[in-house]
Amino acid sequence: MSETNSDRQRRGDRESAFYLFTQQRLPACKPVLTPPWVITIYFLVGFIFVPVGLFTLRASHSVVEIEERYDIECVPSQFRNDKVSYIQDDSVPKNCSLLFKVDKYMKAPIYIYYQLENYYQNHRRYVRSRSDQQLLHGRNFHGTSYCQPLESSNNRPIVPCGLIAWSLFNDTFTFIRGKALLKVNRTNIAWKSDRDHKFGKNVYPFNFQNGTWIGGGKLNPRIPLSNQEDLIVWMRISALPSFRKLYGRIEEDLDVGDYVVVQLMNDYNTYSFGGKKKLVLSTSNWLGGKNDFLGLAYVFVGSSSLTVAIVFMLLHLRSQR
Repeated sequence: MSETNSDRQRRGDRESAFYLFTQQRLPACKPVLTPPWVITIYFLVGFIFVPVGLFTLRASHSVVEIEERYDIECVPSQFRNDKVSYIQDDSVPKNCSLLFKVDKYMKAPIYIYYQLENYYQNHRRYVRSRSDQQLLHGRNFHGTSYCQPLESSNNRPIVPCGLIAWSLFNDTFTFIRGKALLKVNRTNIAWKSDRDHKFGKNVYPFNFQNGTWIGGGKLNPRIPLSNQEDLIVWMRISALPSFRKLYGRIEEDLDVGDYVVVQLMNDYNTYSFGGKKKLVLSTSNWLGGKNDFLGLAYVFVGSSSLTVAIVFMLLHLRSQR
């Protein structure tokens, strides 16, 4: 009996790659993971991960870091039991000086961070209280309802609006070594993508911190938002209640034994919610700043793999007997 055209077409369809794929009849490699293979894989993971983790920890420890908490030291003795009154009283001077000694050589650039603790920037109401379109296009954009209650003041729009901008960090730091002032570079501290694409080059602060609610720092109304890098850094909110944000860079090396005086203005109110403030100076390497988590994670995973490999090997040898 001769094969008809429809039979040939049907047979061709059944031999097509699509048909074989949908019917799960494609040739496939099905490796059989025997005990020696599994034990070898675990040993390889362990022998690779543990040295990498130790190398990462060593590189992290090469980062020199100085951390000073100043929110308590800068409060006058008569206000130690009522810090909120101290920070809210404009007649009380907020200037303060700290002295620290450099114990290890710090190679420039030395990054200056301010660290806040018990500060929940990830609160849902706080996160939503901004207008990205207004930051980019200015006060002509009117869809700023999420900025309430800081959308407008005296029947005029606020630029930038919202709680995030309103709570801008405003402590300032000056560094002196010996009798010489250490220059702090405060440019290029924000992400380039934020400066170029999220904050308008022709958008200027307007009616900012002019209402009855005065929050953190003020902004220069003559400088566009794209150049106000303090604001840009602050507006990139943190996911955890303890975080650091970049303040600037010292472009000079600090030698062992150097004494550095920090003259600061303790203006930012963290006392009303039990927050903490710290000043951090840190160098960096090819891994970034000081962070032991990655190295410890590698060591933990590698050690666990070696332990599992040894246990499997002993069980396999025992079963062969």
